[in-house]
Amino acid sequence: MSINPDKLKFFSFLLFTKLEGAVTSGMVHLGDQLGLYRALAAAPQPLTTTQLASTTGLQERWVREWAYNQAAAKLVSFLSLRSQPPDLNDDTFFLSPEQIAVLADESHPAFGMGMFHRLPQTMESLKRMPESFRTGLGYNYDSHGPDGAVGIERSFEPWNNANLIPTVLPATGMVDRLRNGVAVADIGCGAGGAVLRMAREYPASNFVGYDISHYALTRANERLRDSGLTNAHFADPRSEPLPSDNSVDFVCTFDCIHDMTHPLTVMQSIRAALRPDGNWLLVDIKAHDGFAMNAEKNPMASLMYGISVLSCMSSALSTPDGAGLGTLGLSEMTAENMARAAGFTQFDRLDIDHSVNAFYLIRP
Repeated sequence: MSINPDKLKFFSFLLFTKLEGAVTSGMVHLGDQLGLYRALAAAPQPLTTTQLASTTGLQERWVREWAYNQAAAKLVSFLSLRSQPPDLNDDTFFLSPEQIAVLADESHPAFGMGMFHRLPQTMESLKRMPESFRTGLGYNYDSHGPDGAVGIERSFEPWNNANLIPTVLPATGMVDRLRNGVAVADIGCGAGGAVLRMAREYPASNFVGYDISHYALTRANERLRDSGLTNAHFADPRSEPLPSDNSVDFVCTFDCIHDMTHPLTVMQSIRAALRPDGNWLLVDIKAHDGFAMNAEKNPMASLMYGISVLSCMSSALSTPDGAGLGTLGLSEMTAENMARAAGFTQFDRLDIDHSVNAFYLIRP
């Protein structure tokens, strides 16, 4: 077998771009955890690494190498005087408005540090994966520890905080009913952000968030105590199940059905919980039918399949009989077929723009 030297060079380069991304992701985690992005965002002018180190209370030599990585990766902007010979203070670093939004502003819907927050825990899963590949058994989200729950919170809440009340809920037709007072269940509620946001906005309604992650529930209950809200509650469905008497008016599932070991059983429980005129808002990862379409249409497909192995599919296979849908396993057709198998008769895709998620309104 002959090897084309040009193709060999290109493939070697392609491989090491993946390693560059992994290593730079680690530097992004450090920039977030050490407050380096926030310091750059708050600075009125570009900073030298000496100034950035002083502002953050860190050692300049370490900050310098981090800044060089970030600027070379085009994640942080820089200016250079290019003096001869080069001087330490030649290079100054800053964040553009767009970089601030993604790297440093937790209130902006484009804030992107959540997945990087939990990066060490996600990559730690690599040590467990060989056994999973041999046995078929994965690990639930609590295997990522408390920082795993916080990372998910930081991943989804910036967009939800900006869009859930003004954009998503009006599309469901539930706003008037929420204002008048209804029973709401958020299944897979995580750290409780959506429950608390809705409970604050609609004090006449009652909200229950369900999750099986002890770390997420602990975080949710801490936030509930701090909020002072009295119309919200968090529960583990294994000890406090979802009602099965058709008494719930509105059910939400945000980015969690594909992670579940028994998603069809959960859908059947939702059907048993909902009133005849109730609504289920299903929010899940945009996916196509089959690998070829995902690879062609989704520029982040490789990332999502990898995260699936380390997190989503691992959770969905954390019991011996788990369904194992995975990150890109709940396409619109799959979701509709499963919803109808669970007893629902109406399935509609909502016209809501999101870079990652699809939104469906499902009715009995």
